[in-house]
Amino acid sequence: MSEVRARVMRLLAADDPETGRLVRLLMTLVLAWSLATASPDRAPALVWSALGLSMACWLAFVLLDARRPRTAATLLAAASGAAAAVSGSAEAAPTVFLFATLLLFAAHLTPSTAAIVAVTAADLGLMAASMVWWTQPRSAIVVSGAVMTCTVLFALHRRHYRRAQHDRIRATALAERARIARELHDVLAHSLGALGVQLEVAEALLSEKGDVDGAAARIRRSRALAREGLLEARSAVAALREDVPPLPDALSLLVAEHRHDHDVAAELRTTGVRRPITPAAEVCLLRTAREALTNAAKHAANAPVTVELGYGEDVVRLVVRNPCADLPRTTGHGLRGMGERLALAGGTLTAGPSGGEWTVRAEVPE
Repeated sequence: MSEVRARVMRLLAADDPETGRLVRLLMTLVLAWSLATASPDRAPALVWSALGLSMACWLAFVLLDARRPRTAATLLAAASGAAAAVSGSAEAAPTVFLFATLLLFAAHLTPSTAAIVAVTAADLGLMAASMVWWTQPRSAIVVSGAVMTCTVLFALHRRHYRRAQHDRIRATALAERARIARELHDVLAHSLGALGVQLEVAEALLSEKGDVDGAAARIRRSRALAREGLLEARSAVAALREDVPPLPDALSLLVAEHRHDHDVAAELRTTGVRRPITPAAEVCLLRTAREALTNAAKHAANAPVTVELGYGEDVVRLVVRNPCADLPRTTGHGLRGMGERLALAGGTLTAGPSGGEWTVRAEVPE
């Protein structure tokens, strides 16, 4: 039972609150109730025929909308027109059918604005003619027309907002896809290029000089490059996963791995109020921390490392410090690459000696 309830809740959470399954189900029940309680006293054949046609078009719309949205939108327009033709009767059912179908047609993303305006104008004309034929007062015609116009304008506003929201989501998805593609390209181009060079040198050492020890060293280096490239690729792909841990948790895991692998003291300090940041900034900071820890293990194998993550008002700052005996040293290609990636995310990177320590500082605006 709990699984069924959880599944229903997931479906409702993923449903469109304006035009989704729940709205259509409730609207179908309302239309069916209106049809069942209708009892026209004048021109019943005309009223029943129009309501029956409108209900049939509505049911066909519900069944076809997911597969043939254009056909479904046309059926909605036909349903509203059939209801408008008998909306002047004393029954409430035609009015319910007219406003329900026209509102959903105007909010639908498939028809153009011109088509919505044309259908609305046609329905207004049919409604006015029907009300005149049923001898409704002019004030009722004016009020009904004004209410219908306001309803359509509201639906058009919501339609424009939803379309703009869809465009923003699509643009965000495309930007994220391009970012991940760039990350993977950079990782693979660097790793595979360096791997190819190492293997070529190993082959030359074996074939030309017979230097087995030198070739073995190059092969070990190639294996390390392949391992590092795989880790970097997994890090880039992990940015798309829903279960990727927040940045402080990911840094904590990274520091724990460094402490375990190199048997040195490594500490993570977090200041400020934790908050979510963009995936681009998160990946840049995490990769910067990994590169800084790799350099610390290479140049100061037995020295402790401190990683600080600070959340400011409009910036997130990462600082990695470690005592280094061979200061000063130059910034490697890895950190320069991190600086370029941070620049693409609007951030900055600095690395160098400070107070007897080697300090790597990365900042991204957030």
